[in-house]
Order: sequence, then C-alpha cells, then structure tokens
Amino acid sequence: MIVTFPFFVQDLFRIVVIRKSDETSMQLRQFRYLIAVAEHGNFTRAAEALHVSQPALSQQILQMEERLGAALFDRSGRTIVLTDLGHAYLAHVRRALHELECGHRAMDDVRDLSKGLVRLALTPTFMAYIAAPLVTQFHARFPGIRVTLREMSMDTVAAAVLADEVDLGIAFSLERSADIECIPLFLEKLCLVVASSHPIAQARSVRAAEVAGMELALLTPNFVTRTYIDHYFEDQSLLPTISIEADTINTLVEIVKHSQMATILPDAIGARIPGVSNILLDPAPVPRTAMLLRRKDQYLSIAARAFMDTILQSTGRWDEPLEGS
Repeated sequence: MIVTFPFFVQDLFRIVVIRKSDETSMQLRQFRYLIAVAEHGNFTRAAEALHVSQPALSQQILQMEERLGAALFDRSGRTIVLTDLGHAYLAHVRRALHELECGHRAMDDVRDLSKGLVRLALTPTFMAYIAAPLVTQFHARFPGIRVTLREMSMDTVAAAVLADEVDLGIAFSLERSADIECIPLFLEKLCLVVASSHPIAQARSVRAAEVAGMELALLTPNFVTRTYIDHYFEDQSLLPTISIEADTINTLVEIVKHSQMATILPDAIGARIPGVSNILLDPAPVPRTAMLLRRKDQYLSIAARAFMDTILQSTGRWDEPLEGS
C-alpha cells in the first residue's frame, strides 16, 4: 500500500527538516565562535579572525549562554576569560568538532584513491630532502589526491599530530607519548658540507678540532639540528668559529657553494646538491632516528594510509632502514 500525504503535510515536513538543519548550522557556528573568543580573549579580535562583525559575534555567544542557562565568559575584567562552566563546556565543544571533522573525512574517503587529502608536517631538515621525492612519488601514483605540507619545529610537529591538524608527521625521536605512535624510519647522519672547490673537498674525513677552527655557517639555535651540533662540539670540548647563522637550509647551502665556509647538515642533503661535497666528521656524531608520527586514536583516511605506505617503502632512499622498521 502506498501512503500519500497532503501537500501541506509534505511542506511542513520540509520546513521541519530545513529548520533542524539551520539550527545545527547555527550551533556549529556558535561552537567556532566560542573557540575563537576563548583563544583571543577579546570579542573584537575574535570577530576579526572570523571575518564577522563584533556585534554579531557577541549576539551569538549571548544566544548560546541563554540556551545553556549559564555564563560561559567572565566579562568583568579587561580580558575576557572563560568561567569554570565555560572551560568544561569548551572541552566538549572541541571534542565534538574534532569528531565531526573525522566524520567528514570518513565520508569523503574514496576507496579507489581517485581523490582525497593528506596532511603532512615535517621538520625543516626533513623538508629539505624528504618532502620533494616523497610527494613526487606519491603524486605519480595517485594524482587525484591533494597533499598539504607544513614545515614545523619538532615540538610543533608532535603538537599538530596530537591536535589532528595533520595526519602524519616526520620528526626525530620523541620522549614516550601515550597518544602518539612513533615508527622508526631511518638513521640520519650529520657531516661537514663544503663547496666542491674547497681545499678539503676531496678529503674522506676531517677531525672535529679542525672543523672548529674553520669559518662555519650554521642554522640558528632555534633549530633542533643546531642544538645537536652545539652538543657535539661541547662533547669534544671545542668552541667552533661561527661566522654566519641562517634560518633556512637553502641559504646555508648557497653560502657554502659561493665561499670557503663550511656547514654541518644531514649527509642526505649534501649528497643531492651539485656543487658541494660531504666530508665525514671524526669522531662521527651519534646518528639520530627519524620517526613517522601518527596519533593512536586518530581516524586515518585511505589516502593517508597510502601515503604512510609510501613513506615506509621509501626509507631506504635516505639511509639503511633500522632493524624492524
């Protein structure tokens, strides 16, 4: 039996569905407004970040507070802060939006890998020699999948993985984290890098004491690699001659190529750049373990898993993989 409804009942049903959809959209908008005000501590700055008017933002927050029957913000001081109830509610809002985003990614997941998105974060040194070959190889196999790359410090990579801002991260060994899975990839070795025309360019190795006496161009101290280099010289009781500090690897390489200065970088970088030579350091710095980072409870799309497989299959291109990796 086919049941038909009068036109006005069908219209009413459509109105209810649309109204519910509008209410859901409004609540999601209010959730994002709540997070913005909490992060900026100011309605005006939050409105500017959201590209909405300040009165409209304030009205949405007031509506949310009226619906909940509680104040979410303490507005008595110069800076707007969350109330205790606001803190509790915000934690659930963040979790809800995160789960919703995971749901959207799951719905968009395409089994045949004809489309999708992969979000990857790398430290600067890994960005210099891993990103290009990885993305090129992956794009050749899956041209419909979009890849976004973000260069971050090591701590920021881990934080981005935890916050679900990226699917995967490549960084160095981390202290144990209950929420992050760290998969060993390969060992990264540091070496001296000089121009091919440098007097010692053909040498196989060079003593640390001799390196300390050279004019060096190194990364700035905010790089983990630079910290590692500093510790290396400290362990040898040496004070290196640092003439130039730069915050990009490309700049360092160009300085070395056009001068008699030297730098210290992962050997994989120098091996891929024409016009420079790698020289082993004696004693050799202790190699560092490159790690693939992913959050343990994170939804990993088919595209992200395919990219993860590409990384694991490519570790031998940068160095001998670790046992069990």
